[in-house]
Amino acid sequence: MPQFYDKVDSLRKPGWLKIRLHRTADYAEVRQIVEKHGLHTICSSGRCPNQAECWSRRTATFLILGDICTRGCRFCATRTGHPLAPDADEPRKVAESVALMKLRYVVVTSVTRDDLPDGGAHHWAATVEAIRSANPDAVIELLIPDLDARPDLLDVVVASRPDIIGHNIETVERLTPVVRSRAKYRTSLESLRHLRAQGVVTKSGLMVGLGESDEEVLQTLHDLRDAGVEIVTLGQYLRPTLEHYPVAAYITPEKFEQYRQQALEMGFSYCASAPLVRSSYLAEEALQSVKCRQR
Repeated sequence: MPQFYDKVDSLRKPGWLKIRLHRTADYAEVRQIVEKHGLHTICSSGRCPNQAECWSRRTATFLILGDICTRGCRFCATRTGHPLAPDADEPRKVAESVALMKLRYVVVTSVTRDDLPDGGAHHWAATVEAIRSANPDAVIELLIPDLDARPDLLDVVVASRPDIIGHNIETVERLTPVVRSRAKYRTSLESLRHLRAQGVVTKSGLMVGLGESDEEVLQTLHDLRDAGVEIVTLGQYLRPTLEHYPVAAYITPEKFEQYRQQALEMGFSYCASAPLVRSSYLAEEALQSVKCRQR
């Protein structure tokens, strides 16, 4: 990975990137449960700007398969290296956490595990099945790696019957080799296309502010829609450390709204597009939009 210590961002963060705080009774209860039982969510460990808002909606995101990734994308703060073996008891632990937090909507994500023969697909399926067994009314959304677009592995995840399966394309095709590591733009599209062909509600997201053009963003949206993706999110890239890829531009809220309108005109059922939007932002609202459209 190139080092960017000598390329300190000269851009100052604009006022629209300020986080709006939410202090509802639901948020307070979820936070208390998380702290009391030492539960692990990517909301906390990833310092998501929307944590309070999502917890207020009884939505939270869990990270499975460890915290060490086998890939080293230049935008991501996740550690890269040699992960430990998966915890066979993790599906049960996640299911119990969902029950303790009384979640209505649960999102599960993971690091990429290229070291595993199945990429972690069976662990993913076991986690969904455990959550569903202990929390039959909870909506389950997954944010999975590309699994090398292997139909046999993707079908293992599909068979566990989550409500939504997402995979983030992350950036435009031109910047993919620079920003992502082993991941390929076309592989991501192939994974999403296969999932949609199995009847799954699919979702993807991309970051902007990495140096892409308007035309490239629109082309990416067209490619995602052509792959059958129904829900898309766009958010501002924020550099985790000076070792990571630098921010090229801070995109205005007006431009994000323009992208949202253009995405809807392309036929997406739902688009969340704003500076602080992340993959699971307003996830329940997005699913409802898809269901309404299918009626």
